[in-house]
Amino acid sequence: MNLHSLKKLIFPKKHQMNPRTRPVQRMSKRTGRCGPSVSAPDCDCAGMAVDQRGSLDWDSLYHTIKYGFNDPDLLLRAFTHRSYSGENAAKSNERLEFLGDAVLGLIVTDQLFRRFPEKDEGELTKAKSAIVSRNTLALWAGNIGLGKYIRLGRGEEQSGGRGRKSLLSNTFEAVIGAMFIDGGLAPVEKFLSDTVLTGAEKYFDFKYRKNFKSRLLEYVQAHGLHGPDYTVIADEGPDHDKRFIVAVSVDDERVGKGEGRSKKEAEQYAAEQALSYLGEL
Repeated sequence: MNLHSLKKLIFPKKHQMNPRTRPVQRMSKRTGRCGPSVSAPDCDCAGMAVDQRGSLDWDSLYHTIKYGFNDPDLLLRAFTHRSYSGENAAKSNERLEFLGDAVLGLIVTDQLFRRFPEKDEGELTKAKSAIVSRNTLALWAGNIGLGKYIRLGRGEEQSGGRGRKSLLSNTFEAVIGAMFIDGGLAPVEKFLSDTVLTGAEKYFDFKYRKNFKSRLLEYVQAHGLHGPDYTVIADEGPDHDKRFIVAVSVDDERVGKGEGRSKKEAEQYAAEQALSYLGEL
């Protein structure tokens, strides 16, 4: 995905998403669980039909979330947006999102408390807020590819809803809620340890939170983009009071510009502007 395509998702305009072809769905008739290497050619449970606005390839999804559901209907509901629900008389994922939000908060709080006994309440609170934020959840939902599985109504699809941060983060929470109902806390803890809790110590680092260059690099790598590339476009003033102006580009497109007393300072300001432009601040 290039930056031009990514911007259409983040800043939706009037454009049509390409319809996705309907995949073959498979579920084990022996175990009733969705997962890899199953023999049934088609999923025979109720309500499993998937139209072109969502791609529920069960094998692929199993490897994405690394958990096989006992009740596939729960997983299907987790990926059903209310726009699809309104058009197709299907249950939306909003209740699962509500539950998932609470389970997410519980597990993140518990893990931070256990992993970082030296941190005080204020530090733990700030770290938790960063981990469960919309930006973090949407970034991870995009990183593991949850967006392609979401079932959307036609209007939401056409307006670029599949890439909206709010929709991605809500779906992430809905998957947590469904996983909790289906298997309890253990699979959710594993799922979160592999995603949002990876490298949790960085959220205690004030320098990291203010290191916009590192955060921009993480964003670019997570979305498979090229860059970021920094270029000094001007330096002004006498040697004892030099000012540098730096531009930053992603996928060969300028996304930010910053000014500072040193090149490094200007690059930080440029990265901060780029993150704001990309909707990450």
